Amino acid sequence: MSDSEDAAPAMKRTRVYYGSLEEKERERLGADTLRGSDAVKAGIEAGNINISSGETMDMEERVSERQQEALAAFERRRRARQIMVSTDDAEVKAGLRALGEPITLFGEGPADRRERLRSVLSVVGPDALKKSRRDEERAKRSQDECQQTWYHEGSAHLKDARLWLAKYSLPRARRRLEAARAQREVAEATRAIRQQEMHKSLRNLNNFCSQIGDDRPISFCHFSPDSKMLATASWSGLCKLWSVPDCSLIRTLRGHNTNVGSIVFRPQAGVSLDQSDVSLASCATDGSVKLWNLESDEPVADIEGHSERVSRVSWHPSGRFLGTTSYDNSWRLWDLEVQEEILHQEGHSKGVHDIHFHPDGSLAATGGLDAFGRVWDLRTGRCVVFLEGHLKEIYSVHFSPNGYHIATGSGDNTCKVWELRNRKCLYTVPAHQNLVSAVRFQPTDGHFLLTGAYDNTAKVWSHPGWTPLKTLAGHEGKVMGVDVSPDGKLIATSSYDRTFKLWLTE
Repeated sequence: MSDSEDAAPAMKRTRVYYGSLEEKERERLGADTLRGSDAVKAGIEAGNINISSGETMDMEERVSERQQEALAAFERRRRARQIMVSTDDAEVKAGLRALGEPITLFGEGPADRRERLRSVLSVVGPDALKKSRRDEERAKRSQDECQQTWYHEGSAHLKDARLWLAKYSLPRARRRLEAARAQREVAEATRAIRQQEMHKSLRNLNNFCSQIGDDRPISFCHFSPDSKMLATASWSGLCKLWSVPDCSLIRTLRGHNTNVGSIVFRPQAGVSLDQSDVSLASCATDGSVKLWNLESDEPVADIEGHSERVSRVSWHPSGRFLGTTSYDNSWRLWDLEVQEEILHQEGHSKGVHDIHFHPDGSLAATGGLDAFGRVWDLRTGRCVVFLEGHLKEIYSVHFSPNGYHIATGSGDNTCKVWELRNRKCLYTVPAHQNLVSAVRFQPTDGHFLLTGAYDNTAKVWSHPGWTPLKTLAGHEGKVMGVDVSPDGKLIATSSYDRTFKLWLTE
C-alpha cells in the first residue's frame, strides 16, 4: 500500500450562497423556456407538432360547471327531503300517472315508488301535481259540458209549429186516455175472450197473395189509410201503387235515380184529401226526398237539404209535418204549410235510420246506427227518453196505439219493447236469427206486434205477453219491410227476393 492510498479522501466543500436565489432561479427558468420554445419551433418546422388555431379550454369554467351541477343535485336532494309525499301507494301511483310517469317499474316496491315520485317532484316542482290535477278536472268539466244538452234559438215558424203541436196533441191525448179508461171498465172475462179470439185468428194467418213487384229488391211497403192501396219502394228507383187485395198495379212512380229507402202515405190520403193533393212521400240513398199525388206518376215537389243518405220518411199524424232521417247524424222536420225546414235536430253520434211519431202527435222516436234510441218532445225540443240497451244498430222504431209502449228492432237480432212511463225496457223479444229490419204494432188496438228480419221470415207476437203466435215463412230472401193495414185485416211483407206478399186470416 502506497502513501497515497493511505491518505484520507479529500472532503467536498459545499458552496454556500448568501442572499436570495430568486434571480438565479428566474434565469434558470428563462433558459429552460428558451430551450423549450426552440425545441417546439423545431418540431413545428419539422411537421411533428401541430398547433391548433387558437382553440383553448378554460379549466376554471369547466370546474365551475361541475360545481354548479353538484350544487344543483345537492339542492334537489334538499328539496326532495322537504316534499311531503303520501304513504298511500294508490295515491302515489295516481300522482305518477298525473305527471306522465310510469306508475311502476320492474322490481320496484312501494317505498321505491314513493322515492321516485319525490325525486320527480323535486325536479318539476311540488306544484306540478296540483296543476296537473287542476288540468284534469278542467278537462273533465269541459267534457261534461260538451255532453250536456244545449239549445239554439229557433225560427219564428218553429215557435208557431210547437204551439200548434201542443194544441193538436193535448185533445188527442185526452181522447186516448178516455178510451183507455172505458176499456178498463170492460169485464176481465170479456177482454180475455176477445184476446183469445184474436190470437186464434192470428194463428190462422196464411199467404193470400204473392206478387213480383220489381226486378230489384223491394225495400219498403206501406198501406194507404183506407186499406185499399199498397205502396212499394224498390232499389231500382221505382215506387209502385198496388190495389188491395187483388195486387194489381195502379201506377208506377218515376222520379228517383237510386235505391229508394221508403215510401209512406199521408194520413188523410184517399180519405179526406183530393187526388191532386200531396198524398205520398219517398226518400232515396242520394239524399233526395220527393212528394207525390195520386194523379201523376211524377213527383209534384222535391225537398232539398240532405247531403247524405235519407233512410226513412214519416208523416206526422196531422199530415202537416214530415220527418226525415239521414246518415248525417241528424233528422229534420219539414212544415208543408210554410214549405220549409223548421227543425234540424242533432243528437245521435251516427246515422239516424228510422223515425216514427206518437199517435197523439206530441212525440217523435228515432233510432240510429249508434245503437241508441231517443224520444223527442216536439212541443219543447227536449229529448225526454233515452233508449239504451241494444248491442247493435237500431233499424226500426214504432209507437203502440196505447201511447206508452214503443218497439225497436235492432241488428242484434232482438226486438225490445220499452215502457215510456217509467223509461225502462219492458221486455226483450229474442225475435229472429238475423237482423230485425222492421217492427209494427197493430194500428187499431196494438194487440199484437209484427217483426220482419233478414232470416227470411216475419213473426207475429202477442201484446202483452210477447208469445209467438205465427211465423210468416215463404220469402226466399231477406224480409226488408212489413206493414199492417189500418183496419187490421191484412199484413204485407216485402223482400229482397223482389216480391211482396199479403197475409190474411182464413
